[in-house]
Amino acid sequence: MELSTRCRLPVLVQSAYPQGYDYWREKEESMPDITGLITTRTIDQLQVRVYNDRQALGAAAGQDVAAAMRHLLSKQDRIRMIFAAAPSQNEFLQTLSQETGIDWSRVSVFHMDEYLGLSLDAPQRFGRFLSERLFDKVRPGQVHLIDSTNALEAESKRYSDLLAAAPIDIVCLGIGENGHIAFNDPPVADFHDPLPVKPVELDTASRQQQVNDGCFDTVAAVPTHALTLTIPALLSGKALFCMVPGQTKRHAVQQTLGGPIDTVCPATILRQHPRCTLYVDRDSYGIVER
Repeated sequence: MELSTRCRLPVLVQSAYPQGYDYWREKEESMPDITGLITTRTIDQLQVRVYNDRQALGAAAGQDVAAAMRHLLSKQDRIRMIFAAAPSQNEFLQTLSQETGIDWSRVSVFHMDEYLGLSLDAPQRFGRFLSERLFDKVRPGQVHLIDSTNALEAESKRYSDLLAAAPIDIVCLGIGENGHIAFNDPPVADFHDPLPVKPVELDTASRQQQVNDGCFDTVAAVPTHALTLTIPALLSGKALFCMVPGQTKRHAVQQTLGGPIDTVCPATILRQHPRCTLYVDRDSYGIVER
């Protein structure tokens, strides 16, 4: 696939994995019958793995991220990870929280976006979502949450400085119904954004997704603005794991895999990352050719 003339690739970091290391091969040799895996394919540089349902998808993704974490922790003192907060990540987060043999005290964690204007005790806050489903269970050595009550410029700088302190090893993300990654909706997505973190106005489709996901009762109740990590910040991760189950994501998945690499569908840029794997199920992928 050719890049749209509207954009060029951001500079990506080199992988920290040794040349020739393949955690898929390592996993599949030890577990030749991967439950629920239907087919695999590669589009540009993006590895695509199609599972029977979201439970199998989440279990496989959780096991694979855990395997990558164990490998990295065997080679370096600490690892740094970024997580998405959305119902699409539930099965993955549950699996990862139950994996053994991971020294979470050597893991620093971040999340990729946060609403502006919600009260600190609001159940929809993304920091709370991840704390309840993962961080409070595994107790990472460092948990860096976005403080949306801080002044926007100050918080953007604080979180940007934390992200820049050392390389990001693993990013665990999803894709929105409008093709966004984090809250980089099509109107504000920039493949060459100069900022690691920025405030954004949320697209109507993005706000509607929060209602579709059951997080809010009405679109009017969804905040209109958020702080988000930008696309270059996400792509700086050495390995990306992207979990996208459900029929409501089918159009976004089809655009991600088959459309031009363009901010009209921000997730298309994942096809140019040197180590990104997309996990989909029958519902999000559509017709499966064996």
